[in-house]
Amino acid sequence: MVVIRTDSHLHSPIYFILFHLSFVDICYSSVTVHNMLRNFLAERKTISVISCIPQIIFIPLSAATEAFILSAMGYDHYAAICDPLHYVDTMSKRICVQLLSGAWTMGFFYALLSTVFALKFHFCGPNQISHFSCKLPPLLQLSCTETFTNQVVLLTSIVIFGSSSFLFILIFYIHIISTILRIRSVEGRRKAFSTCNSHLIVVGLLYLTAFFQCTKPSSVSVVLDEIFSIQYSVLTPMLNPIVYSLKNKEVKTAIGKTLGKFKFLK
Repeated sequence: MVVIRTDSHLHSPIYFILFHLSFVDICYSSVTVHNMLRNFLAERKTISVISCIPQIIFIPLSAATEAFILSAMGYDHYAAICDPLHYVDTMSKRICVQLLSGAWTMGFFYALLSTVFALKFHFCGPNQISHFSCKLPPLLQLSCTETFTNQVVLLTSIVIFGSSSFLFILIFYIHIISTILRIRSVEGRRKAFSTCNSHLIVVGLLYLTAFFQCTKPSSVSVVLDEIFSIQYSVLTPMLNPIVYSLKNKEVKTAIGKTLGKFKFLK
């Protein structure tokens, strides 16, 4: 994020979107990891209600926002490959702001929908959850009130928000692949497809993990469920900037320049 802000060569639409993706990844990890690390060292592993509420809000907010930011990145690749002559107009600063505002708005509505139902829960029995964070599914199991409606709403919202963002990406890549296949030279096809590699890796990390998380049978062990959760709350946010850095010459050059400035200051 610092490199994107300080290097003028990275002041382009894709890096503006990547800046927001990195910020969302920081939010995603920060809301859960600090408490998880503390519990590794604590003999009595607890979390207060006050600490639980921010997790209930920010986990769905970060997840949904990241999904739609990836859709915005898919649109950027679509504009760059399918209509390169009009890329400057198609991905103007105004349109970038609109795309990212839409992503944050969708994340806000998804978090609001989840939070409104969560705040109506009443807990009068056990207070232990088999998880390292306050996610809604484990909390539903502790509620003393009827939760069938909440479960239906939660599942429906996941399907609607998740499938819509994935559908956008799928449509963009159908057009991208058809355009790449019409390129005559092998080198041209390779160069065009290489611009999408990082995005495809990040999309695969997020959606494959989410797919297995949502479709796993109820007989799956709690440990495996926690592993899936660690994948998209810790590993994916950690890997995203690494993937975009190692597979991008512009970013690697900018990082080298930034590190060189720090060495010069020393």
